[in-house]
Amino acid sequence: MKRRLRDAPAAVLMLGASLTLLGVWTIYPLIRAIQTGHLSCDQTGRKCTEKGWGQYLDVFQSKQFQDALMVSVKLAVMTVPIGLLLGIGLAVLADKHLRGIGFFRTVFSSTVATSVAVASLVWFVLLQPEIGVLSDLFSDWIPALKNPGLLRDPDTALPAVALSSIWASLGFTFIVITAGLQSVPKELYESAYVDGAGSFRRFTNVTLPMLSPSILFISVVLTTRALQTYGEVALLTGGGPEPEKSTTTIPYLIYGRNSIISGNIGLKSAAAVLLFLISLVFALVQFRGFEKRVHYGN
Repeated sequence: MKRRLRDAPAAVLMLGASLTLLGVWTIYPLIRAIQTGHLSCDQTGRKCTEKGWGQYLDVFQSKQFQDALMVSVKLAVMTVPIGLLLGIGLAVLADKHLRGIGFFRTVFSSTVATSVAVASLVWFVLLQPEIGVLSDLFSDWIPALKNPGLLRDPDTALPAVALSSIWASLGFTFIVITAGLQSVPKELYESAYVDGAGSFRRFTNVTLPMLSPSILFISVVLTTRALQTYGEVALLTGGGPEPEKSTTTIPYLIYGRNSIISGNIGLKSAAAVLLFLISLVFALVQFRGFEKRVHYGN
């Protein structure tokens, strides 16, 4: 106990910079957002009235927030499983010791250096019905690419946004899964092979269990990213198409220039705090649900 007390000043000194940054950029803004979420303000943000904790319930029960929450959940359902499966598939393929495989590893991981803005611009150019490359090549098979366009059709706008999001996140997923594959002991594969296990059984009985910590990590990250999607929506659809607003996620409801609450800082803060809580609940559910299936052994 005395030794721990002697080490406390050194620990505080070493952690001081990180704790300061955490407090200034995370804890303090969160506390201020919670406080501001009690207020209802006019368009100028200067005349505010105290609404109390009841405003959080009002915001959560509002149709606009419920619709945005449903869009965010749909986006997560579209992006997380597909992005995870593609990342695992590409990582397993790139793990082979073949000539020239380094080139494909570079290609598969390249999107990790691509910002949301660049990725959205790429897919905007590809999907635009007037100038889009995909609409010129495949409009005969998929007429919706030309009329009205995937980004303008309420039924296809959200899947189009999901496509951009999956592509932008694929490099990160690929790198994390590849790192997990390289940590799998080769002796396990050799033992499975000696026992007569084929490629599929080695994958399901050795690879997947050993990758479970990486898969859980990626699942949580991709889910959180999907719930916080803003850039793709703002650049590709602007929250539309109107009047359905089929791509208005919770972040776009908070920050979007066309949002119905764009001028009320109190409602925006309440929605932001609710988004934080929803993301936290999703993460805890994933950790709890996969707790017994994650293998941390060597």
